[in-house]
Amino acid sequence: MSNLDLNLLITLDAVLAEGSVTRAAKRLRLSPSAMSRALARLRETTGDPLLVRAGRGLVPTPRAIELRDRVGQLVRDAQEVLRPAEFLDLSKLDRTFAIRTSEGFAESFGPALIARIGEQAPGVRLFFMQKPDKDSKPLRDGVVDLETGVIDLTSAPELRGQSLFRDNYVGVVRSGHPLSRGQITPEKYAAGTHISVSREGIEKGPIDDALLPLGLERKIATIVGGFSTALGLARGSDMIASVPERHTASLREGMYSFALPFRTPEFTVSLLWHPRFSADPAHRWLRSLILDVCGKSE
Repeated sequence: MSNLDLNLLITLDAVLAEGSVTRAAKRLRLSPSAMSRALARLRETTGDPLLVRAGRGLVPTPRAIELRDRVGQLVRDAQEVLRPAEFLDLSKLDRTFAIRTSEGFAESFGPALIARIGEQAPGVRLFFMQKPDKDSKPLRDGVVDLETGVIDLTSAPELRGQSLFRDNYVGVVRSGHPLSRGQITPEKYAAGTHISVSREGIEKGPIDDALLPLGLERKIATIVGGFSTALGLARGSDMIASVPERHTASLREGMYSFALPFRTPEFTVSLLWHPRFSADPAHRWLRSLILDVCGKSE
C-alpha cells in the first residue's frame, strides 16, 4: 500500500457510477486499453472483481456496491480541497488581520478602512501593529498579514508588493508660529530649530541632502523615533517637524503645515505581503480594500 495510486479512486468512482467500462472510459477520456489496465489494477488493489458479467451487461459486486457511495464522497471531497477558492461570504467572515505599519497610517486611513470593513464584513477586525524597524521577518514568518512602508522590493524578492500612494515631505509648526506668517524661504526654514525623525537615531536625511546644494544646513535640536512624537514636540514648542504629508494628515490637525520651499524627492508607500497569502480570497479582498481607501484619499 506504500505505492498506492490515488488516481485509482477517480477511476473506481467512474466505473461504479457508470456501471460500464466503456462509459467510464469515455467519462475519463481514456482509451479502452488504458481503461482495461486501470480496471485490472483496481481489481488487484481491492481484491474484488468489482464488475462481473450478467448476460450482455456488467453488474457490481456486493463489494462494489459497498464502496460506491464512500468512493464518490472521497472524490468529491478531494475535488473540493483542490478547487481554487472563488466564493467568499464576507458576511460570515470571522478573522483578525494584523497590519504592521508606521505611525500615522492607522490614524490617517484607519477610520475609513474600518468603516468599509464594518459595512462589508462585520466579523473582521484589524490589529494595527507598531513598526519599530524595517525588518520584514514578521511578514515572512506569518506573524503579520500585511505591512506598509517605503521598501525596495529588490532587496526582498520573496515578498509581494503593490504601490499604495506617492508621498512627500511637508513642514509643520504649531499654530501661531512665526513661520505661519509670511513667505517661507529656504533660509527662513533652515534657520529654525528642527526635529529629526529616525528610528535608527540618524541625524541627517533626505531633507538635509536637499538643502546641501543651497548651501544651507538645519540645526537639529532632537531626534525622535516616530512622526507622532515629532509632531507632539512641534505642537508644544517653536521647533519645526518635517513629516510625510499624506501619512500624517490626521496627526497634523490644528497645526500649520506648509510646502517645503525647496525640492525634495517623492517616495512611494507600498503594501507588502508574503506569497503564502496571495491566493487567499479574504486576504485579496482586504488588500483591494486598502488600495481603494488609500487611492480615494488622494
